[in-house]
Amino acid sequence: MIGAVHLSLGQVAASLALVAVAALISVWQRADLERDIGIATIRSFIQLTAIGYVIKFVFEQNSLAFVAALIAVMVVFGAFTARGRARGVPNAFWPLLLALAIAAVATLALVVGLGVFKPQARYLVPVGGMVIGNAMTAAAVSLNRLGEDVADSAPQIEATLALGATSAQAMRPILRRSLRSGMIPLIDSTKTTGLIFFPGTMVGMLLAGASPLDAVRLQLVLLYVLLGSVAIAALTAVLLAYRGFFTPAHQLREVPEPSQA
Repeated sequence: MIGAVHLSLGQVAASLALVAVAALISVWQRADLERDIGIATIRSFIQLTAIGYVIKFVFEQNSLAFVAALIAVMVVFGAFTARGRARGVPNAFWPLLLALAIAAVATLALVVGLGVFKPQARYLVPVGGMVIGNAMTAAAVSLNRLGEDVADSAPQIEATLALGATSAQAMRPILRRSLRSGMIPLIDSTKTTGLIFFPGTMVGMLLAGASPLDAVRLQLVLLYVLLGSVAIAALTAVLLAYRGFFTPAHQLREVPEPSQA
C-alpha cells in the first residue's frame, strides 16, 4: 500500500526559508537574481495551486473527454511557449503544435495499448503532462538550433542548391544537428539516472511509502516513454519547420542574421 504525504500550507510556507537563502546568496554575490527568484516563487505557487484544482476536478469526473481537453490545452500552451525560443524559424507555432500533439497522442496511446497504464485520468493526466513538457523542451531546443544553423550556413545552403540539390538534401546535415541538440539533454540525464540524481517520480513514490523496486520500475517506464516522446517531437518539429525557410521552387528565403546574444 502506498501512503500519502499530507502537507499543510504552514509547512509549505516554512520551506520558503530555502527561497530566502537563494535570495540572500544573490544579494550577497550581487547576482541581481532576487527579483527573478521572487517572481518565480509567486508564479509557481499560483500556477501549481490553480492546476491542482483543475486536476482535482478532472480526477473527480474521471472522463476521457476532460482528459483530452486538458491535454489539448497543455499542447497549445506548450507550443506558444516553445515558439518564444524558436524566433529564427518562420511560422514555428504550427510545427510545434503538431509535434507536441503527435508526441502526446502516440506515446499515451502506446502505453495504454500495451497495458502499462490504465485509460484513466489519474494515470493519463500526470504522464501526459510529463510527456508534453519534455517534448516541448526538446522541440524548442531543436528549432532554436535549426534557426541558428540556417542563418549561419545560408551561403553553403545556397551553394548546395545551386549544384542541383533539393532543399531536403541541402538541409540534411543541419536537420541532423538540430535533432541531436533536442534529444541529447534527456539522453544524458537518462544515462546518469540513479547514479547522480533520483528523478522526481521515483522520489515522490519513495516519500509516499512505495517499495523501492516499484518506484524504480515506474521510473524506468516513464524514462522510456519520455525518450520516445522527445524523439517524436524533435523529429516532427524539424521536418515540418525547415520547409518554412524555402520557397516551393526550393529557393532559400531571406533569413535574419544570427543573434549575437
